[in-house]
Amino acid sequence: MVLEQGALTGRYDTRHPFPADSDRGAVYNPMLPQLEKLNAGLKEIADKHGVAIAQLPVAWAIAKGTLPIIGVTKVYQVEDAAKAAALELTADEIEIMKRLAGETPLNVIRYWEKEM
Repeated sequence: MVLEQGALTGRYDTRHPFPADSDRGAVYNPMLPQLEKLNAGLKEIADKHGVAIAQLPVAWAIAKGTLPIIGVTKVYQVEDAAKAAALELTADEIEIMKRLAGETPLNVIRYWEKEM
C-alpha cells in the first residue's frame, strides 16, 4: 500500500497517533517514531510543490513506473490522487524519497501481502 494505511500522509505522528483501539493503531503507532523522519522529508518536498504530503508517495510510485493502488473514502482523496498523477518529481526528489525510505528500518508486510 503506497500510503501505508495513512501513515505516510503526514496526518499521524507520535503527537497525533492512530486511534489506539484500531488495527491501524496496533500496527503503526509503534512505528511512528521511525516514520517521523520520512514524513518530515516528504513534507519538505510537498511544501516545495505546494501539494499535500499524501500526494508524494503516489507520485513516487507513478514515477517508478507502477500503478499505485490506493483506498479512498473521501472526495478530497480522489482529488489528491488525480493531482499526484500530474505531479512531476525531480530525479533528486525521487532519490531523496528512496534514501529516506531506505533509512526507515521497517517491514510493514502484513499477512495478506506477499514479498516481491
